[in-house]
Amino acid sequence: MNSPHFLPYLAWLVAIAWVWKAVDAARGLSLIPDITLPEYDVTPEGEPSLIVIVPARNEAVDIAACLQSLLQQDCANLRIIAVDDRSTDATGAIMEALAAEHPGKLQVLHVTELPSGWLGKTHAMSFAAHHATSDYLLFTDGDILFRPDACRRCLAQAVASNADHFVTLPTPTIKSRGEGMLLGFLQVLGLWPTRPWRADDPSATRDFVGIGAFCLLRASAYRQLGGFEAFRMEILEDLTLARRVKLMGLRQRVAVSPGLIRVHWAPGALGVVGVMTKNLFAVFRFHISFLLIACAWIALFYLAPIAFLAWSATRIPAIITLAAIFLLYRLAGRLSGISTWYATLFPVSAALFLYGLLRSMVITLTQGGVTWRGTFYPLAELRSKKPLS
Repeated sequence: MNSPHFLPYLAWLVAIAWVWKAVDAARGLSLIPDITLPEYDVTPEGEPSLIVIVPARNEAVDIAACLQSLLQQDCANLRIIAVDDRSTDATGAIMEALAAEHPGKLQVLHVTELPSGWLGKTHAMSFAAHHATSDYLLFTDGDILFRPDACRRCLAQAVASNADHFVTLPTPTIKSRGEGMLLGFLQVLGLWPTRPWRADDPSATRDFVGIGAFCLLRASAYRQLGGFEAFRMEILEDLTLARRVKLMGLRQRVAVSPGLIRVHWAPGALGVVGVMTKNLFAVFRFHISFLLIACAWIALFYLAPIAFLAWSATRIPAIITLAAIFLLYRLAGRLSGISTWYATLFPVSAALFLYGLLRSMVITLTQGGVTWRGTFYPLAELRSKKPLS
């Protein structure tokens, strides 16, 4: 069967785009410093003070391990503020027990009521920041695990690179093939909207990196950004903050750190999809048309190449596309530890991600908003937030 006359042109267009992305990533990813290397095993110049802020709601399963990993840090002048954000489980009690064992090192704050006009997480982080007096602030999550030298290495690199905003990429803990399959897909997909190796280029305003698991800010830069008060209703507060850093001309720096900081996203592929439900529609500012365009793009760039293998006229560009995708999986996997072999399942991952996109949209529209940290936020209120320009 002959292919429609326009398909070869389309197949070659997709192949050229993938090859360009693979070549660009091969060059760019090698430029990002790996702070696990021996030359980065240093003490931060001037030994600046650091306060780590850990907001948590109903994190009784993970919070003890997270805080203990922070208490074991070999970084001088480090203190921790843990925020119990309206938890209904034992989160607050676990925090208090650890604080009693480490007086002066760990402080616990309790949020009992969420003020109107705030998301829970942004309010908890802002609340803690008002109680913090230090040179640097590190915002993280209650399920993150830190190697004992993690904060010292990151702070040393932030100081050495004169960073106002320093981000390092956490290493995912993979407990099932489904998790590895979908997270491997996400790490390659993430190379399309932004180029992390250009985050330090002030002219590349579209290239910024924000990661809630590790957001290190110079305290003066945090205040200059307006704190989290400026992002009260932002579900994707990490990305919004990162973009604001670039727009305001502050210095953003990114590093990779395989194994230094770890996170387990969720159990299984469907668990990962579930975690993304509140986030994916928000990426598109809750615009249906933008999300559907993204779905069409993913179908073309990830699923169509498999179909292109069926016709002789499109088979060569399809093979080239698949080779480029495998190369990107390999490049990204060197940093994340996710096996390149998950590339063989990328069509399944793409289909699951499409399902996640549509699920996020449908659930949000059906409910008329998003439920996050036990609070319902109407869609009209979320949409009323103007994107940064």
